[in-house]
Amino acid sequence: MIRKLFIPLAVVVALAIAGVGLFAWKQYSVLEQPLILQELQLLDVEPGDTPSGVFQRLETQGLLNDSFWLRVYWRLNLSGQSLHSGEYRLEPGMTARDMIGLWQRGEVEQYSLTLVEGWNFRQLRAALQGQPKLQQTLPGLSDAQVMARLGQPDLHPEGRFFPDTYRFTRGTSDLDLLKRAYVRLEQVLEQEWAQRAEKLPYQNAYQALIMASIIEKETGVPQERGEIAGVFVRRLERGMLLQTDPTVIYGMGDRYRGRITRNDLRRSTPYNTYTTAGLPPTPIAMVGREAIHAALHPTEGRSLYFVARGDGSHVFSNTLDEHNRAVRQYQLNRRADYRSSPAPQPTPATSEKKQ
Repeated sequence: MIRKLFIPLAVVVALAIAGVGLFAWKQYSVLEQPLILQELQLLDVEPGDTPSGVFQRLETQGLLNDSFWLRVYWRLNLSGQSLHSGEYRLEPGMTARDMIGLWQRGEVEQYSLTLVEGWNFRQLRAALQGQPKLQQTLPGLSDAQVMARLGQPDLHPEGRFFPDTYRFTRGTSDLDLLKRAYVRLEQVLEQEWAQRAEKLPYQNAYQALIMASIIEKETGVPQERGEIAGVFVRRLERGMLLQTDPTVIYGMGDRYRGRITRNDLRRSTPYNTYTTAGLPPTPIAMVGREAIHAALHPTEGRSLYFVARGDGSHVFSNTLDEHNRAVRQYQLNRRADYRSSPAPQPTPATSEKKQ
């Protein structure tokens, strides 16, 4: 009797071992199956999508031959693993195992948007709106409404955002990215203000930010920033008009057509530093850390004037006579490619990068 039972049991054990082996082999083979791709493809995983649903979708699209065993594998081995929403980069040569690895790591596709020093808020908003991978929530809102969305309804938006390259994933909102730029500017300004030089003519960090925006628009030559700051600081201390063209241009708004006339210089606006003493009421552009640092660490000296050479750099003068000579040399006999400030930077194309 015992002998009769022993044979069927051995068979059962053997079949079980074979079944386990077959199951393991099946899982291994289905994990190693290559994705059926001829070119790079982005896989969209929406919030609420499940691995089983995505596997089935891929099979329906002809990117997988067999999704059943992949669904079984996920349930048995990764049931506690959440599936992050976003875009996943699928490339020719990848296997199902490679794809699952991306899901496990949450390695979603990253994009970047560069905000450039010297841009005004209108240009910043255009750059946000021109990024198709951002969720657009701000178009149609006024600047004041945008600031209210940021929780800062009483702040003027100009110069309140830090120029940098910001990484994000598909579905990030334009407001979220703007918040990051706002917070970053606040952090940088606070850090630089805490380390400022002594006896500066600023009542607060915001006035330093205004000065930094003028410096940012006046020159892109790194070694000149401190000297430009020195000229403006000395003018403020002596009660002299700043007389800086970028503030006039900003105050002109859409009336600016590439040149400033004498009438423009005589027209009184809060931003016309040829007619209005002191700093303008707000920044006129986004500023980098270097411009903020220069505003808070002006170069010592005696220069009170500067004039553009025509290549983006400037000649500095201590007296009005010296300045007038420089004006005659560089302004009245302008070179064909003359420009008073660095060449304008176009809105950069957004780039797609894998993190």
